[in-house]
Amino acid sequence: MTRRVLNVLAVLLLLVVPARAATPLDYTRTVLEQVHAVVAGNQTQNAKLAALSALLGKFLDTDAMGREALGQHWSSFTPPQQKEFLALFRKLFQQTYVQTLLLFQNPDFVYSGEQVSGGGAIVDTKIVTPRDQFDVSYRLMPAGDRWLATAITVENVNLTTNLSNQFNRLLGRMTVDDLLELMRRKYGNPSGEG
Repeated sequence: MTRRVLNVLAVLLLLVVPARAATPLDYTRTVLEQVHAVVAGNQTQNAKLAALSALLGKFLDTDAMGREALGQHWSSFTPPQQKEFLALFRKLFQQTYVQTLLLFQNPDFVYSGEQVSGGGAIVDTKIVTPRDQFDVSYRLMPAGDRWLATAITVENVNLTTNLSNQFNRLLGRMTVDDLLELMRRKYGNPSGEG
């Protein structure tokens, strides 16, 4: 190889390989700044929804949230039902969280701090709008060179716990198949065809 090709490869390698893993706070800030750019952009609502879903799909560990939301009911699902539930739950959670973000008129994010313990972290933030502010905390777990949110708490309400309460009520009066059918009708086919 020529020296020029080696120099280009060396520069590309420096751009691809991070110098160090981001702290939980830094990683959350990077994601939320990208969220802010999408929400503040001039795309259509559908384009914003698609961009936010793609971005947050890499930040939210909806599989962990879905298993936690089902709690004791998880073991009553067969493996294929568990797989379908997690795919539908991903759509439900992302749609709920993304649409909540879009309700705010050009929100700003303020970063209050992080607490790292036991391999995980809590990052405290605020969503600030011209009229109000909301405390939002993210429970994060490391995943290679990034961090995944395994729980989100808004104004002291854990979104996963809130969904868990709803699933408990539904599964108290319907079967697993009924719940999956209800979710399919509301969120479409988990493979994206619905």
